[in-house]
Amino acid sequence: MSSNECIHPVQFSRLVLKVLIGFSIHLDAVAGWLGSYGGEDSPSDISRGVFAGEVGAPRLLKLLDKDNIRSSWFIPGHSLETFPNQMAAVRDAGHEIGLHEYSHENPSKMSLQQQKDILDHTYKLMTEFNHGRPPVGNVAPWWEVSKESVQVMLDKGIVYDHSGMAHDCQAYYLRDEDKRTKIDYKAGAKNWMKPLARGNPTALVKLPANWYLDDLDSMMFMKNVPNSHGWVNPPDVEQMWKDMFTYCYREEEEFIFPITIHPDVSGRPQVLLMLERFIEWVNEHENV
Repeated sequence: MSSNECIHPVQFSRLVLKVLIGFSIHLDAVAGWLGSYGGEDSPSDISRGVFAGEVGAPRLLKLLDKDNIRSSWFIPGHSLETFPNQMAAVRDAGHEIGLHEYSHENPSKMSLQQQKDILDHTYKLMTEFNHGRPPVGNVAPWWEVSKESVQVMLDKGIVYDHSGMAHDCQAYYLRDEDKRTKIDYKAGAKNWMKPLARGNPTALVKLPANWYLDDLDSMMFMKNVPNSHGWVNPPDVEQMWKDMFTYCYREEEEFIFPITIHPDVSGRPQVLLMLERFIEWVNEHENV
């Protein structure tokens, strides 16, 4: 199979299902404000991170338990160590524990050694926390990866990553570094008129990420992010998810539908009600 070929969800999961819907839950919490959201100097923003760990996460666990859903929680090391009791409840409920850096750092801004140091530390943390079971999945904060990310993950034995967007409803094998030529307006045009050079396929499975199947960018206010909304009506997001699912259900023989949610956002009452409605609606379809 080449890197351009998709992995059918039945093949990847070994389950006889037509459609696989997953919740990828990112417990950014305080780490999100330290690493990505621009609120590291705001006690108010830090308190919003505390809400995610101490209030939002238990509410989501309650919702998942009610519908007997097992999900994948990608937990920064900072969140694991800051909210040990809440994270123990996630583990003990049978949810998957995955990697999400330590303080929601952007891999593309770190040196190779920094990336390795963080992965070594968080991998050890997660393995010990999960009673000796090492994590097999990874999500890059802000879904940004570095040119070294693929090899770093492969060297650590990571099986899949949930950060790329080359497809929206099919898993695929990730390539190592694709080469692209950036525009340099100070040089002649011939210097940049070159197509994308695809890298080599690897054994790392990519479960696609999707900003449009994410709760945070539309329903969480961040003062330092220019395109932050925070005031989008949840039923509008709900309808978008339903439209995306309806198209895939009609056009794709088999597909996966990975939804990304954050206790920071989906732990809020108005979004919890939206999730309840969506789960009830999507479960009315056959072979889901």
